[in-house]
Amino acid sequence: MNKAVNNRILPNHIGIIMDGNGRWANKRGLPRSAGHSAGSRTFKAIARYANKIGIKCLTVYAFSTENWMRPQEEVNSIMNILRNYLKDASNFKDENIKCRFIGDRTILDEDIKKLMDDAEETSKNATGLMLNIAINYGGQDEIIHAVKNVIMSAKPTDKIEDIITKNAVEACLYTAGQPPLDLIIRPSGEYRLSNFLTWQSAYAEFWFSDVLWPDFKPKHFDQAIEAYAKRERRFGGI
Repeated sequence: MNKAVNNRILPNHIGIIMDGNGRWANKRGLPRSAGHSAGSRTFKAIARYANKIGIKCLTVYAFSTENWMRPQEEVNSIMNILRNYLKDASNFKDENIKCRFIGDRTILDEDIKKLMDDAEETSKNATGLMLNIAINYGGQDEIIHAVKNVIMSAKPTDKIEDIITKNAVEACLYTAGQPPLDLIIRPSGEYRLSNFLTWQSAYAEFWFSDVLWPDFKPKHFDQAIEAYAKRERRFGGI
């Protein structure tokens, strides 16, 4: 554990774009499903490590609204990995991790939605890490969803310019009530946001790595935190 972690210079809320599963598998001559399985194991290890060192909130990008365009076989593989994860009742059960799922659940299979509900209900009283798993999630869709909810909750006499405010939109985001996003980690050598936490990332710090997600270790997580601790965050000021 590095100096930054030892000194408790920690971001409150970290987002991770779990990227590189397919390339990891291709490099080894394996099917892409093997990469997603390996990435799932990495996710569990990093979530547990984040909880151990005192991170308050972790949001991971598991499946985007655009991922439906991938080959059906790969989509099915990812959904089955999700099913298996949710069916494992021991996942984080005794680790004081509160699990939430963010994104549009409406088009997911009914059994997956039920398993999500059960996981959230089982962990709702946990006081450790808040773990957000983004499934069928898109940052732009989240903003549209939030604005629609603001408008739908308005009175007929309300003026549109008065009801659509920064605070009103934030109150309708999937992450409402959670700590502001401090740091986004993206492994795999890519340098883009990919529609992840579009609103929340306005003043987040970024940390990139060439390590493919299945090879991502707690030491890399520590490196990202150490880099974050050295940043000067001005939020538009001087």
